[in-house]
Amino acid sequence: MVGFNNDFFNVSQSNIIGVKFIAMNIQAMKDLVGKPLTPSEWKLVGQSRINDFADATEDHQYIHVDEERAKDSWLGGTVAHGFLVLSLLPKLAEGVIPQPDNIVMGLNYGFDKVRFISPVKSGDEIRLCATVADVVEKGEGRYLQKLAITIEIKGKEKPAIACEWLNMFVCD
Repeated sequence: MVGFNNDFFNVSQSNIIGVKFIAMNIQAMKDLVGKPLTPSEWKLVGQSRINDFADATEDHQYIHVDEERAKDSWLGGTVAHGFLVLSLLPKLAEGVIPQPDNIVMGLNYGFDKVRFISPVKSGDEIRLCATVADVVEKGEGRYLQKLAITIEIKGKEKPAIACEWLNMFVCD
């Protein structure tokens, strides 16, 4: 796994786009292709977050919000919405994912091959594991970064999510 050493990569933390990230030059980002990055910190997914997401999305299926009924299901309790777990990627990526040091704007460009593999139960902790799969120059100061992402569940063999996350960086 690649950890970021400020002396080696000449990196710094920045929050120009509202999220803390690891800033480095484009060549240093390209040099990371194929290398696993240091995993994120573990993040608790509690019932109140699940309930708030259900309210925001108007998805109140019992497996998410009815703790008593969900106990009797094959899941054994309430679980987070898959889209809730996916929506936590920007927060989980803080301090883990490299971005250009001359970034003006970052755009979520989408996903390839999103798979919801295992349910995240209320009270589970998750973390992001990532590998930079590609960094492609798209012209006019734009770079497309593809990340191979796995969201692990603490203590579980199978991950919650596996996907390829695409981020477009606009640089000066």
